[in-house]
Amino acid sequence: MNKLINRLSRSSRYSLLRSAALGGSSATVPEGYLPLYVGDEMERFVVNADLLNHPLFINLLDKSAQEYGYQQKGVLRIPCHVIIFRRLMEALRVGEEASNDVKIHRLLLKSRFRTHKKADADLFFVPSYVKCVRMMGGLNDKEINHTYVKVLSQMPYFRLSGGRDHIFVFPSGAGAHLFKSWATYINRSIILTPEGDRTDKRDTSAFNTWKDIIIPGNVDDGITTNGARLVEPLPLSKRRYLANYLGRAQGKAGRLQLIDLAKQFPDKLECPELKFSGPDKLGRTDYFLHLRNAKFCLAPRGESSWTLRFYESFFVECVPVLLSDHAELPFQNVVDYSQISIKWPSSRIGNQLLEYLESIPDKRIEEMIARGRKLRCLWVYAPDSEPCSAFSAILWELQRKTRRFHHSPETFWLHNGSIVNRDLVEFYKWKPPMPLP
Repeated sequence: MNKLINRLSRSSRYSLLRSAALGGSSATVPEGYLPLYVGDEMERFVVNADLLNHPLFINLLDKSAQEYGYQQKGVLRIPCHVIIFRRLMEALRVGEEASNDVKIHRLLLKSRFRTHKKADADLFFVPSYVKCVRMMGGLNDKEINHTYVKVLSQMPYFRLSGGRDHIFVFPSGAGAHLFKSWATYINRSIILTPEGDRTDKRDTSAFNTWKDIIIPGNVDDGITTNGARLVEPLPLSKRRYLANYLGRAQGKAGRLQLIDLAKQFPDKLECPELKFSGPDKLGRTDYFLHLRNAKFCLAPRGESSWTLRFYESFFVECVPVLLSDHAELPFQNVVDYSQISIKWPSSRIGNQLLEYLESIPDKRIEEMIARGRKLRCLWVYAPDSEPCSAFSAILWELQRKTRRFHHSPETFWLHNGSIVNRDLVEFYKWKPPMPLP
């Protein structure tokens, strides 16, 4: 692969906006901070200047440039609803923005494979943070759909290829269904998602095994780091339980069966029914302290087939037991999951499962954990300078999908090699908004 381009943070012209913001700071603004004026109300916010380089702010700067121009005088205006902006700021403070779609965006911004020259790019990354926006109440489904279509109509290279060389990340079990018209507009594009099946609320999957890529879930950085971690694994001999499942029941059959099984065998299986809040909610550290206290970590299906516990298991060094029949796993062309995990039929959750796990010798468990220890770097979103990371593996998968030539039903070519549209206008003269393929 030659290079990747980040589509929406595309130009050094953003330095003009940053300069305008910094230049507009007054004596009442602390050093290292700057004032922003948000929405039609022109409500004033004072934010850390470092945030201007954050992916969320890069998108806001893009909108600001489109709305007010790159050479704003006096103050930097942000065309964003005040309520949405407050929620985005809250997300930045508590770190909720760092889902894997944000992590991939951050890593691409710093990647040696990134190019600012669109003509040199093999692939185009389109950051959207759709899950974050939807969960935080920024846009409803109709508004999300409208925004996607509007943005896509501004992208000449998307029309050129029909979207085949454009990359979208959908980091939840809902997959591309968060964009309701995905099947119309981005059905040819490359989708990165941890979900290869569907949620229980959808009849079909948006995942296509021939063009899309399964990515690892977003494991807490506190246990993936090579330095001081939230918790360290326990020796097998000091683990209290044979197996555990830590999660909410959600009314799902497999999870409810595990909770009932734990009541029958409380010395073998830890399976409290956790809550979002209140006394039954576990904090980050407590969660991993419990997770590490079993030889096997059970990962049943929830609202959709993928489960974060599968990936977390490798970092507390319990053997993951996948109880989700339709789950897809990342990087199957290089990882033999039968050597580092167990997949058990969800229809056979019961005494037989515990008897089987109990029959596995500790030596075999240690061997599986040791092999998993060597491969777990593939679940960590680290820079491409690292010899092993989820990001490097994703780039490796992406380079296999590059093409020398792209076209769509709305692109044509002439004897001299020039690409034209239906009106025989050459590609470099195409002006947005454009009809979508």
